[in-house]
Amino acid sequence: MKLPVYLFTGFLEGGKTSIIQESLNDEKFNTGEKTLVILCEEGFTELDPSQFWGKNVTIHTVDDKSWLTRENLEGLTKNRKLDRIIIEYNGMWELKDLYAAFPSGWAIYQNMMFADANTFINYNANMRQLVFDKLSDAEMIVLNRTPANIDKEEIHKIVRGITRRAAIVYDYPDGHVEYDDIEDPLPFDIDAPIIEIDDADYALWYRDLSENMADYNGKVVKFKGLIAADDRLPSNSLVIGRPVMTCCADDIQYSGLISVFKNAGTLKTGDWITVKGTIKIEKHKLYRNQGPVLYVESTEFAVQPKQPVATFY
Repeated sequence: MKLPVYLFTGFLEGGKTSIIQESLNDEKFNTGEKTLVILCEEGFTELDPSQFWGKNVTIHTVDDKSWLTRENLEGLTKNRKLDRIIIEYNGMWELKDLYAAFPSGWAIYQNMMFADANTFINYNANMRQLVFDKLSDAEMIVLNRTPANIDKEEIHKIVRGITRRAAIVYDYPDGHVEYDDIEDPLPFDIDAPIIEIDDADYALWYRDLSENMADYNGKVVKFKGLIAADDRLPSNSLVIGRPVMTCCADDIQYSGLISVFKNAGTLKTGDWITVKGTIKIEKHKLYRNQGPVLYVESTEFAVQPKQPVATFY
């Protein structure tokens, strides 16, 4: 059985330390489990071990990201017989550094992001890469100190542009909590005889296809894409897709479908086409597993979209 890890991410003054303190003060959460708390950030609020229920908590502070190695993390658990680990992660450090150092015997049990509702939009505008990094794997984002006039539509748009699975929670100064209940329908009809994807919706559609492949098996789709040839494919097959930017220019990557033509004709890399075809979810050597294969029924040359790089917002 792997050692459960509770991961708390977010930025300074987001409320990470306070929720850890409250949890360890609570006899319902802290029932005597031997707990290691790894603090990777020092904010204005400090943990007060004297308030913890029981004497079962050990705190270790990490001041330098370079300390995060598998060997060092494994050393923290040696001979301690821990029941769980809590990590308060530094908002300015990318999670990939923590994941790369993760011991094989650890497993993330819960991943939550905390942010100050008053500064979240500014953080996203000025440090979107770090916001994206923290939100991508989060199960929940808690927005503390929520003002009464908060723009929930804008926050919903930011979060859903990164992840569709994270719950959004607003924690108000008076102590009451509200959950985001904004409906988030897909901008295309997955049950239509032909699922037509507008240029602006390609990134969202491709992510939904990737996450819910079974829903598209046997469905007919129509979209505009950019041709890419691949030497590993037979002569009747090409890749059709779009460059997709998830967060910022540095993470743009071509996201496409293997496409099988009755006759690929003179199509070549760099051609924009509007394509219609049936998606089948099947194993393919390029995917190294199951993936969406488009069996093309018709094509026509197309004009490049006004925004050739597809985005989520």
